[in-house]
Amino acid sequence: MAATTMAPAPIDDSMPARISPDCPQDVRDVLYHAWAHDVSGLKKLLDARGKASAQDPTTGETPLHAAIRACGPAGEPAAEDTDDGEDGCVEEAREVLQELFFSGAIWNDVDANNETPGCVARRLGRKALYDMCVDAGVRAELLFSLMGDYEELSSGSEAGDDAAETNGNDGNAPADAQAEAQDVDMADGGDDERKFVPPDANEKTVTSDEYLKSDLTYDADKLLDADLNGVMMAWETDIMRRSAAALVPGAEEGKRVLNIGFGMGIIDGIFSTLKPSRHHIVEAHPAVLAHVVEPGSSFGPAWEASGPENGAYKVHAGRWQEVVPRLLEQGEVYDAIYFDTFGEDYAQLKLFFTEYVPGLMDQEGRFSFFNGLGADRRICYDVYTKVVDMHCADAGMDVEWEESDVNMTALKEEGQGEWEGVRRRYWTLDKYRLPICTFMG
Repeated sequence: MAATTMAPAPIDDSMPARISPDCPQDVRDVLYHAWAHDVSGLKKLLDARGKASAQDPTTGETPLHAAIRACGPAGEPAAEDTDDGEDGCVEEAREVLQELFFSGAIWNDVDANNETPGCVARRLGRKALYDMCVDAGVRAELLFSLMGDYEELSSGSEAGDDAAETNGNDGNAPADAQAEAQDVDMADGGDDERKFVPPDANEKTVTSDEYLKSDLTYDADKLLDADLNGVMMAWETDIMRRSAAALVPGAEEGKRVLNIGFGMGIIDGIFSTLKPSRHHIVEAHPAVLAHVVEPGSSFGPAWEASGPENGAYKVHAGRWQEVVPRLLEQGEVYDAIYFDTFGEDYAQLKLFFTEYVPGLMDQEGRFSFFNGLGADRRICYDVYTKVVDMHCADAGMDVEWEESDVNMTALKEEGQGEWEGVRRRYWTLDKYRLPICTFMG
């Protein structure tokens, strides 16, 4: 008999379920005022450090969660691009959220249901409140950018199908683990035993250095590192096809192509069918480089020798941070540039498209990357979409987002379908946003 998958139990959004009997009184007071949308009473409590992000030690409820949850579900399902009716409860909640964010509330703290405040707002159909959470996330990311650091929102086990170092599949911990349990002042001064520990708080973060030293395993469907992180997986092939089509419209032959991160070679295989006049690949992992030159490989020495001129087809071994400056010095220019690495955070992607793409790309060229930024959680995906828009504009580029469906049939369950044998499910969304970046003007 085939095994059946049990549907998840419905979430109990009632106050007794969300504010536990063991909740310290000072935290309970903040949560009650947030739930009641009592702005004036809440203000008096937010002077104490950390109170805007206080959490029930059992349920993980924060004042942001409480203020949103108190509105209940919208009367009718809210469309993706419409407001949720702006009933009186939502307007009151907006005032509370504004006060909480002003007082330092953490926008992506998760509760015991693994939901951020924005996740709760989206599930309840409260789009106006969801948008406030997204905007708070954007502000936080831009602040981290100015400070030279990033709160890594994406889980991405891999940067994409051809991941080698990561941007969308960066191998970083999921959003809930990254929000982390903050030092919240409890009634007893912050006893660790009374702090909420978010789901997946112990999720291991994969760095680029660790990844490059890791043993890799290839099979027909995936490339895994030693910890069973999905560096690249075959289910992304459809995304790669769309990406190549967006970068080389009309499948025009003779284009100059640069791909950062070979992985399983999916997108490079697609590019090669277009008979590019120049096709350069940058790959850092020794095991991937060894795989490239194995008998039967489509990108070994014979491929390099088949180029229209010496050096036209080449796999450059090394980190892109070392190889790309040399390409710039050599005056290389490309019509299509793709970026898909593993073990790197958004800061490295931003560095690439702000510092190097302007010098590498033809004025009429196109740049894209595997967009797995925050792909384990919709609100993080939405935040990064806005952040990328702003940072690309700073680099003199426009971004067009081409949205398409992702076939979730074999991607729905952790450890099952495509995720069998993979340590964690790094993609949970039914839509993919393909970025197509071009120079302004």
